Amino acid sequence: MIAEIHLQSKRYQLDLSRPLDISIPLREGMETVNCFYAPPLETAPVIAGSFIGSTAQGGAVNFLNVKFNPHGNGTHTECVGHIAREFFSINQCLRQFFFTARLLSLYPQNIAGDRVITRPLLEMALAGSKPEDALIIRTMPNDELKLRTNYSGANPPYFHHAAIAFLVEQGVQHLLTDLPSIDREEDGGQLLAHHAFWQYPDHIRTGSTITELVFLNNSIRDGLYLLNLQIASFEIDVSPSKPILYELKEVVGTFLS
Repeated sequence: MIAEIHLQSKRYQLDLSRPLDISIPLREGMETVNCFYAPPLETAPVIAGSFIGSTAQGGAVNFLNVKFNPHGNGTHTECVGHIAREFFSINQCLRQFFFTARLLSLYPQNIAGDRVITRPLLEMALAGSKPEDALIIRTMPNDELKLRTNYSGANPPYFHHAAIAFLVEQGVQHLLTDLPSIDREEDGGQLLAHHAFWQYPDHIRTGSTITELVFLNNSIRDGLYLLNLQIASFEIDVSPSKPILYELKEVVGTFLS
C-alpha cells in the first residue's frame, strides 16, 4: 500500500505495508533489557474460586495480571510529568501521533571516562540543516545485545544538557534514543537534560516527549522517515510505546500548495 505525503514544496512516498518497528518487546525474565534496577516484568493468572486465568493450568482463557515498570522494562515514551511537581500524563500531553523524523547514528564522545553526546557532535551531524519534528539517535556501536542489556550500574552513554538545549533551539519536539535515559545514570537527581528538553519549570513544553530504549537494526539506514508514535492511554507520566517508522522516498517534481 503506497501513500504520498506533501511536506512544504516536496512530495514523498511511503509503503504502509513495510513498517519498521523500533520498540523492544516487553517480556518476562532476565533475558531482556532492564535499567535503574527495576524489577523484571511479571505476569500471574487471576484466580477467583474455581476460575483460573491460565489455559496452561486448565482454565478456559488466559486472563493475566501484569506487573512492570515502564521506565525500566522496555521501550517507553514519557512526558514532562516525569520530572514535574505538577501532574501531567502522557495520555494528555501526546495528542498527535504522526511526525516526520530524522534518524542519525552517532558515536558518543569519551569525556572523563563517560560516553557523552555533546552539542558539537550534534551540530556536526546535522551539518547546518534543521532536524524534523522528531529526531532519533542511534548510538554506535550497535548490535542486538541492546535487546537484552542490563544497564543498571553500568553508567551508559547520555546526552549533555547543552546538546539537548541545542535540539530544542532547532525545534525538535520528540526525541527518541536507544539509551535508557538522556541523563547520566547517577547525577545526584539533577536531570539536567530532561529539564533542558522540557524547559521545566519556566517555559514548559507540554506537547514534547522523550522515548527511550528503542532499538534500530543496522539495516535501518540513517535518513528521513514518517514516525507513528504509539502509546497506551496511561494517565501517568509514561507509557510503554511502539514507535513505527516508514521510509520516505522523495518524488521528483514539486507541487503548488
